Amino acid sequence: MDLPQSLNTPALAGTADLGPVILALPKGRILKEVGPVLARAGIVPAADCLNEGSRRLRFETSDPRLDVVRVRSFDVATFVAHGAAQIGVCGADVLMEFDYPEIYAPLDLGIGGCRISVAAPVGFAEAEDSSRWSRITVASKYPGIAQRHYAARGIQAEVVHLNGAMELAPALGLSSVIVDLVDTGSTLRANGLVETEVIAHVTSRLIVNRTALKTRPEEIGGWIERFRSALAA
Repeated sequence: MDLPQSLNTPALAGTADLGPVILALPKGRILKEVGPVLARAGIVPAADCLNEGSRRLRFETSDPRLDVVRVRSFDVATFVAHGAAQIGVCGADVLMEFDYPEIYAPLDLGIGGCRISVAAPVGFAEAEDSSRWSRITVASKYPGIAQRHYAARGIQAEVVHLNGAMELAPALGLSSVIVDLVDTGSTLRANGLVETEVIAHVTSRLIVNRTALKTRPEEIGGWIERFRSALAA
């Protein structure tokens, strides 16, 4: 797909009535790490945008053609897929879980690095031969990823869907193992778990609504190029 090379991206005639492009950013760790990328792309959001103590959810930027919304990390992909935001920053884990066909992910931003892993209690991991499993109970906020991972090995996964405190599940009898994001592994170790498999390494991506890219090609393509240039800087 050919995208415009200019970083000066005047709005197309006839698109002004569409309003500013909306950039969806996730709360949490990625919000902190994306700040320098935005700066290199020439995007200066309102002062309270990167401050999670602010109760505002939508923010103006230094460019009147761009607004920022701040949402839960799992919701960024949903906002972009449904066209509520035209572009966003989203972890590859979320893209793997939901696999929205409406989303195009042109750039790996190289931030938010971590991994999706299987973890189990130390004794369980040492005693069990996973090659002999026919079914397994898994606690995870990634039911799709967990089921696909085990299905590829011929194992039926019964997934207990949790949104947090995954590390408690094996000790309290909810599951045998967990599938979760892992960074340093310190939370696993503090709760008697050990990482047994890495399913995928994860970084954050710039994502784009495919319809918006077709209907507003110069605007959206221009923002992609600004982020691309920011990564090269």
